[in-house]
Amino acid sequence: MPACHLEPKDKKAFIGAVGEELVRRHGKRKFYEPSAIRRAAESCGFPIDIHCWAYCIFSTPEDFQAIHDAAGEVCDYVAMKAEVLADLAGDGSFSPFDLDLSWLEWPDIDLSSIFDWFDLSV
Repeated sequence: MPACHLEPKDKKAFIGAVGEELVRRHGKRKFYEPSAIRRAAESCGFPIDIHCWAYCIFSTPEDFQAIHDAAGEVCDYVAMKAEVLADLAGDGSFSPFDLDLSWLEWPDIDLSSIFDWFDLSV
């Protein structure tokens, strides 16, 4: 399965904005409900066509799959999450690890530039 064909122009800015809105509205969570992710992306002004990229980061793999099954769409959770993480890592490459982890459990990637609003030590 391929990654979603419509991508945010700036994945780092997109994930940062949606993540900030989710934490502001719902507090720090490992995963968020798809409806919360959709509302956060909409309130940030992002078109529905790219919400899939937020689902791959902030929802569970099961919720991601259910969203796509219901819509009759085929997107690859792992491929999309790896692509976002590669962009966030900054060098365009990312060594594989358990991509089913929550966004809060990612290994040592310097997220300070996009999540400076979020205290990971809490």
